[in-house]
Amino acid sequence: MATPIPVPKNTPDQAFLRLLEVLKTLRTECPWDKKQTMETLRHLTIEETYELSDAILDGDLEDIKKELGDIMMHLVFYARIGEEKNAFNIVDVLNGVCDKLIYRHPHIYSDVKVKNEEDVKRNWELLKLKEGNKSVLGGVPQSLPALVKAARIQEKATGVGFDWDNKAQVWEKVEEELAEFKAEFNIENATEIATEKAESEFGDLLFSLINYARFLKINPETALEKTNKKFIKRFQYLEEKARLAGKELADMSLAEMDIYWNEAKKI
Repeated sequence: MATPIPVPKNTPDQAFLRLLEVLKTLRTECPWDKKQTMETLRHLTIEETYELSDAILDGDLEDIKKELGDIMMHLVFYARIGEEKNAFNIVDVLNGVCDKLIYRHPHIYSDVKVKNEEDVKRNWELLKLKEGNKSVLGGVPQSLPALVKAARIQEKATGVGFDWDNKAQVWEKVEEELAEFKAEFNIENATEIATEKAESEFGDLLFSLINYARFLKINPETALEKTNKKFIKRFQYLEEKARLAGKELADMSLAEMDIYWNEAKKI
């Protein structure tokens, strides 16, 4: 049995050392923890990140605290495995990110002058290129969901000055892409299978809408997820009302469902 780790004083360094010791013990004594690899942890880390995202959107600070702890544990776990492989340890990880932050903030740690947030982002991307990145877009993970990836691609392109002058120009592009999509796909016939060209035009339309959202300071992923949550809440209200009325949704007319749906919109 492992020696109990005493609860430390409420200081960041002691709390962090406690986490390191806990993970070290689990890695050597727990059958499940001993079997884990970076590959087996990967999907769990992604899941924990989404759980943190949900907690943030729900505004649940207690849940946010819990999910941050789970993610912190995962980060220490990866560093522990790296140390076992003689590749890196937690000290290397922490010093590495500190060095990077200092280097990429010359307006704080050097004599570089910036006027605003846009200057900061532009300098950040230029410094990344000096570090050896072959493309400004090279830092966008390939496995990102398409909606998030589109937003990050546009942000990074903007960081080096590749952007529209104003939002009116972007909206014109949205309307242009919508017209091109309509021309390729007969939206009046819902049974018609979209052609490859129509799919391409729809992608262009979404990309331009995401770009317009950026000009409005709207995060498209957050906006869509809030709409998802709103739809789920209203649909579940509809389901509950139908159940209380002794009805099945599949047997109800759209007009009947609309009554409950409109009630849900007022909540």
